[in-house]
Amino acid sequence: MAASNIERRNRIKPNFPKLIEMTEQYVYGDVWERPQLSKRDRSLITIAALTALGWTDQLDGHISRGLANGLTREEVTEAITHLAMYSGWPSAMTAAHVATDVFDAQDKG
Repeated sequence: MAASNIERRNRIKPNFPKLIEMTEQYVYGDVWERPQLSKRDRSLITIAALTALGWTDQLDGHISRGLANGLTREEVTEAITHLAMYSGWPSAMTAAHVATDVFDAQDKG
C-alpha cells in the first residue's frame, strides 16, 4: 500500500505549507467536526465521492478512516459496488482494488 496520508502530507508540507494548514484546520478541524453528519457518514460520502471521481491517491486513507469511523468492510464493498452503476464500472473496479489493498494491509496488521 502507498504511504500513509500523514506521510504524504508531511512530504509536501515544506513546499505547500498553506495547503497543509488549510487541510488540517479547515477540512479536518472544521468540516469533519460539524455535528450535522457523523464521522461515519462523512467517511461513506467521501469514499463515494473519491470513487466516483477516480481520485485514488486519497481513497486508501479514507477507506481506512471510514473503517476506523465505524464503517464495516461490507458497507464499503457495497458502496463501491453500488457506485459501479452511477460512476462507471472502471471507477468501481479501481476502488475495489484500493479497498482490497486496505483490507489486506489491515489483515496483516
